[in-house]
This record gives sequence, C-alpha cells and structure tokens, in this order.
Amino acid sequence: MDAFSVSLANGLNAPCISKKKTALVAGTFAFFQTLMPFLGWVLVSTVLSYFTALSRWIPWMALALLTFIGVKMILDAKQNNGACDPNPAVLSVGMLLVQGVATSIDALSVGLTIASHTLLMAVVSALMIGAVTFGICFMGVELGKRFGTRFAGKANLFGGMILIAIGLEIFLTSIF
Repeated sequence: MDAFSVSLANGLNAPCISKKKTALVAGTFAFFQTLMPFLGWVLVSTVLSYFTALSRWIPWMALALLTFIGVKMILDAKQNNGACDPNPAVLSVGMLLVQGVATSIDALSVGLTIASHTLLMAVVSALMIGAVTFGICFMGVELGKRFGTRFAGKANLFGGMILIAIGLEIFLTSIF
C-alpha cells in the first residue's frame, strides 16, 4: 500500500507522463518489492544477527527518504506553478530508485515470515508480491494522473504531503 500511495503521488505530480514512464514507475516499485522479501529471506537464512541489528533502523530510513522526496515535490510545486511536465525531477531514475527502496525497505521483514520456505517457494512468493505491486502501482499512477490534471496547481503539493505522511506512518507504526 505504501508503493501504491507513492505511485498515486507520482501520478499527481506528473499527470502528463507517458504509459512507458508509468510502467517504469510501477516496474521500479515491483522490482524492489520483489527483491526485499527475498533479500530478507537470504539474510534470515544466512546472517540473522546482522539482519536484526539493521531492522531497528528501517523505519528511520523510510522516514528520511520519503520526507526528502516529499519536500522536494512540495518545493517543485511552488516553482513550476501548475505547468505540466512529462519528466519531473522527482521521477528521474535516481529518485525512482530512492522511492523504490524507501517504500520496500520494510519488506525486508517479510523475510522473517518466509524464513522456513525453500528457495523455490521464497522466489515464487517474492515474484507474486512483485506482480501484485506492479499492477496496483500502475493503477495508482494512472489514478494520480487523472486527479493531477483536475487539480493541476495543487497536485504536486498534495503528492509531497502524501509522501511525508507515508514516511511518518511507516515510522510511527514501527514504534507502536
């Protein structure tokens, strides 16, 4: 759901992006949502002590990354005054990678729940997660694009606020 929400924010931020770029956004999230549970499985299967030490920093990393991107979107919203940019800076390859990591880093924990799976089952589980993520993220960008064209001047601001809220949600749910 974090990846869907960020995809929605991306669509709000860039209502003019092409289907190819929409697929790139969805593919980036799907890649990281596939990678992280499998990586968690590998970590649990090999070096559990290192993974548990890292796990307490995961919410802090997600908060920092999503807040950074959200603030950038808000600042961009104030600069471009509602102009429709098909390639906004927040959707550059580097920013997409940061978004992908930020929204999927908590999925490392899924490695704990699939730790008893065989390698094949861990791969199949991760691929299923990735396929579902691709679908919902593609829909999220498309939905955001539709709303983004309606709320042109405020869409970037709203999208940035969504990213910051998601970062806070990840952080706060890890505390409580």
